Amino acid sequence: MKNLMKKIGYVALIGIVSILSSCQDEFEEVNGNDEQQTIQANSTTASLIEKTTAFDGSYDDVVDESSCFALKFPYTISINGTAAITITSMEDLQGIKVTLAGLDNGALEISFPVTITLSDHSEIVVENREQLLELARDCVESATDNKIRCIDFVYPITLFTFNVDNQMTGEVMVESDMQMRRFFSELEDNELVSISFPITLKKSDGTEIIVENNTDLHSILSTAGNECDRNTLNKEILDAFLLACQLEVREVLRDNVDSTDQYFESIMTFSQDGTVVIGGGTSAPLTGTWTTQNTDSGVQLTLDFNALVDFSMTWDVYEWEPGVIKLYRDAGNRIILKKRCDVDPVEEIDPDTLRAILNECNWVIKKVKNQEEEVRRLLGYEFQFMADGTVTLSNGTNLSEGTWEIGLNNQLQLSVMISMSNEPEVSFEWPLRELTDTRLKFEVFGTDHEMTLLRVCNDNADDGDVVEIRDIAMDGPWNIALYKEAEVDLTTSFAGMEFNFSTMNQIEVSVNQDFIATGLWRVLRDTEEGLKCYLNFDTDGDLLELTDDWKVVSITSTRIELKDDSEEGNLKTLVFEKS
Repeated sequence: MKNLMKKIGYVALIGIVSILSSCQDEFEEVNGNDEQQTIQANSTTASLIEKTTAFDGSYDDVVDESSCFALKFPYTISINGTAAITITSMEDLQGIKVTLAGLDNGALEISFPVTITLSDHSEIVVENREQLLELARDCVESATDNKIRCIDFVYPITLFTFNVDNQMTGEVMVESDMQMRRFFSELEDNELVSISFPITLKKSDGTEIIVENNTDLHSILSTAGNECDRNTLNKEILDAFLLACQLEVREVLRDNVDSTDQYFESIMTFSQDGTVVIGGGTSAPLTGTWTTQNTDSGVQLTLDFNALVDFSMTWDVYEWEPGVIKLYRDAGNRIILKKRCDVDPVEEIDPDTLRAILNECNWVIKKVKNQEEEVRRLLGYEFQFMADGTVTLSNGTNLSEGTWEIGLNNQLQLSVMISMSNEPEVSFEWPLRELTDTRLKFEVFGTDHEMTLLRVCNDNADDGDVVEIRDIAMDGPWNIALYKEAEVDLTTSFAGMEFNFSTMNQIEVSVNQDFIATGLWRVLRDTEEGLKCYLNFDTDGDLLELTDDWKVVSITSTRIELKDDSEEGNLKTLVFEKS
């Protein structure tokens, strides 16, 4: 047996060591006729106790999108690029939920670093968004690891420990879930513990249950685990959720094979007639059927597609919240879907409709990737698709011209076909992957070709925030007061440089009034990410590091603060101050 003193670090020791001449039954026998007294560390009852006393991180899923941990108060967030909001309490969290519920598409960002509490009540510091996402991905999200959330122990509770001879060696009082969880997690598999009954359990509705023995404890906790799932979600609630909006595919795991890349951000549309359509726009949509049913173990969703094996199955719904639903079946099968009320129902897009959308406004390049390599020199460039089949691509001063048309590629996918001889990175048959009111996404599966365009109408002249930021920026010149990548300060690389934000989306850089470089700058509103400032220096050297679509954090007449999370997971900070 582990040294009892190790456990004392987690619980309060109030008993004394004593040797008993008689000992209790050696092993627990759940559902036996006799009132058994001891709990073995590797028993099902011990496992149920650990699940009941695990830290429940589901209350802030609206922020961190994972029930396996929660952010420790206080921390700071922003929504759609607004001013920072400090979260200090559950009431603040509720306010955030209400705010997000009233937005068609609310992009929430966390200010790092933050401290998170894990299911075993331990705490770790998370330095950036990528680290948080990795922890969420690593989180074991299966039925066997579900927390029991709708019943709690009432403390204090006294525990007795035993040695290998089944003689009582100590008496320990625990006063919280954290102490109980850590006590049981420290036990070796063959160690024995006895609880001083009776104890009290309290259900989420306030009902208290008096427990007299281990057999009753096992039964009550096991039943509570099932009731938690059933009480949280039923067929009626699930049906309403599926029919309310479109659902975006975020993760697909089938027979332990991760197929997320194949389906990521595909759109599913559930209809009242029992049909469900996935895809749309990118190819002929795949139509299947869906049904839901209540069972003793919870609510289930059955999907059936003739040509989509990865989705065709009867799925258990093991986690649900207003914006996300998670499905599983046995080990190694999981689907995560996210509500997307801002996208159109899945249906084939008429080519004339797409043609009209492209003609209506200009389209700014947010991202272009060719064979996994991002073409950063085209960031912020602007397409104009004209009705006569001509297309131009410009950075404000340089203009490339080509042709465009809409048709089906070899895979019969609706595509925008661009031909521009002096811009080979965009001369491609681009299959449409996603169409919303404000963006177009194109992607070729298997070749790592990708392009995302943002709609810009009338140069955003109707957006007061965009116009104000542009006016302030053009009232320069500006110096770089701070440039950091993670915790590395690189400000000195830009010492002596003056930046002038000019017309035609041009930014000029000089040192001692001697011109050294030009670049592109653009301010626009991204409906998913808030106010953005695009900088693009197509040059070698330190200025290249500034090429990015920066989030506008704050701005005054003399100071502009921008931030960006790099693909490597490092937070970059850029601050301009007026010269």
